[in-house]
Amino acid sequence: MSFADKSLACIDCGASFTFTAGEQEFHASKGFTQEPRRCPSCRRARKAQQGGGAAAADSRPPRQLYDAVCASCGKIAKVPFEPTTGRPVYCSDCFQSQPRGLTSSGGRSAPREPRSGGGLGSWGDFEPMERGGGRGGRGWNDRKGGKGRRW
Repeated sequence: MSFADKSLACIDCGASFTFTAGEQEFHASKGFTQEPRRCPSCRRARKAQQGGGAAAADSRPPRQLYDAVCASCGKIAKVPFEPTTGRPVYCSDCFQSQPRGLTSSGGRSAPREPRSGGGLGSWGDFEPMERGGGRGGRGWNDRKGGKGRRW
């Protein structure tokens, strides 16, 4: 389909504005069937009045930043949270060089190894359950009473 620039009149201020071929193509690709009724400046003003659009983001208060000393290099870093004692804070350069994944303070850094020696709890004793748990077709939570226990 071929598009050509159109001159439209704004319903709010009455000014003439151009509905370009590119805008028409965009509207068609999004499935919009009606032409815009407001000029770009009236659209911006209406969005700002309703609390949406870029105008709302501009009216947001600036983010509170706190000073902290980098635990790795000792430089002063600006961070968006209030640092607490006992927790390391890194500047952006040192943070980027930190390994990703779980650490000793937040969990395991390596996969858990099975216990050795057989016996209860070793992975060698693990046998996959049949569908339904092998107990008359009931699974963990299918028991009457809904306690989730099988014994």
